[in-house]
Amino acid sequence: MKRLRLTVSVDPDRAPPFFELLANSSSIAETRLLEWNEARSERATMLYAVRGDPTEFERSAPDTPGVESVTLSDRADGWTYALLEARPRETPLFATVHEARARGGIVVRKPVVFRDCAMVSRVFGESAAVQATVERVPDAMDVRVDEIATLRGDHGRPTADLSARQRAAVAAAVELGYYDLPRRATHADVADSLDCATGTASEHLRKAEAKLVTAALDSFEAEP
Repeated sequence: MKRLRLTVSVDPDRAPPFFELLANSSSIAETRLLEWNEARSERATMLYAVRGDPTEFERSAPDTPGVESVTLSDRADGWTYALLEARPRETPLFATVHEARARGGIVVRKPVVFRDCAMVSRVFGESAAVQATVERVPDAMDVRVDEIATLRGDHGRPTADLSARQRAAVAAAVELGYYDLPRRATHADVADSLDCATGTASEHLRKAEAKLVTAALDSFEAEP
């Protein structure tokens, strides 16, 4: 089973206004599609999180085909929740996400993030199904695969992507006080604990730290 992180860009000449609102608004830094509830096949309730000024979103979203209403929450820490009542198959972009979710063999993980003129998402599934989904993206969209990995259990934990040796290096570094302030251990101390060369221990720590920092800053895991 594969896990892909995809960035989807839309041809500026063919980008629908709703995409421009979500991903390329001067007043909105980022928009996330967090949840959707399709109580009936022709209608859906969608929950977005908007980072920035939600005024334009509230004003412009109802002009989008398929969007019937928008209700905003109070703003907190720069984020506002927006609840949309919509007909998903008529709503630009969400129709593409809807079709991908309905296709057998894959799961589109929420949230779907819109920022910097692009849509970013994660897709999980069997290799053939994931490839078929990518190939069926409309011509106006360009798909870039930013990350591909084999899906393992317990992926929700920040340490899930660490190798066994990277995990051991971090555990040893923590136990020895390498991350204490002031620092009480060196790479050489970690290497002695792992019974390996200092350069090897340094490499394990650098790679582990890069993965952990990426996981910590990953907007997919952060709750607005």
